Order: sequence, then C-alpha cells, then structure tokens
Amino acid sequence: MSINQDLKKIKASLIERRNELEESLYKLSTEKVGDDQVQDPGDQALTSTMENLRSSLQNTELEEYNRIKQALQKIEEGTYGICIDCGGDISEKRLKSYPNAARCLACQETFEDKGQ
Repeated sequence: MSINQDLKKIKASLIERRNELEESLYKLSTEKVGDDQVQDPGDQALTSTMENLRSSLQNTELEEYNRIKQALQKIEEGTYGICIDCGGDISEKRLKSYPNAARCLACQETFEDKGQ
C-alpha cells in the first residue's frame, strides 16, 4: 500500500472520529443530569458526582477533538507525521495506532516525564 493510500485511510478515520466526538460533545453539553426535583443529600451527592464525571469526559473528548483537528490540518499542510518537538518522522506504526500523534515516541516520553 502506498503512503498516499495510507494517508487517505488515516484522514478518513480521523474525520470519522471527529464526527463521533462532535456528536458526543453536543449530547454531553445539552444533556441534563438532574431532574430539577427537590433532592435529599444522597441524590444531591449522586447528581454532583455525575456532573463531575460528565465534565471530565467532556474535557477528555474535547482534548482529543482538538488533537484530531490539528492532525487534519497537518495533513492538509503536508506536515503530518512530523514530530512537533524534534522535527523527525513519527513512526508509521505509531501513527497507525495513534493517528493524531504530534510527537515521536522518544519526544512523547520526554514530554510526559517533564509533566510529572
């Protein structure tokens, strides 16, 4: 399979995932957790927990959505597969398993080590 065909497949999967995330983010932003009825302390705690979980999921999905948008932009610019830190190539294996990767594996590990 040629690089061009691989890139088309990756772009199609990124677009598909972007569309899924758009739908999910829309649902999360419009969905109500509580039912606006008077709640006892247990119900209030459950509602609060559910709102926190939803917010966390929404943030995670929004981060992935933004990474996908950046990957699609890089495909259009012809810079897809180039590490944002070292400028080297991101391995084909990494891109196939994580198509919105912005860093090569070595730079990603360094980035994660600095973040902790």
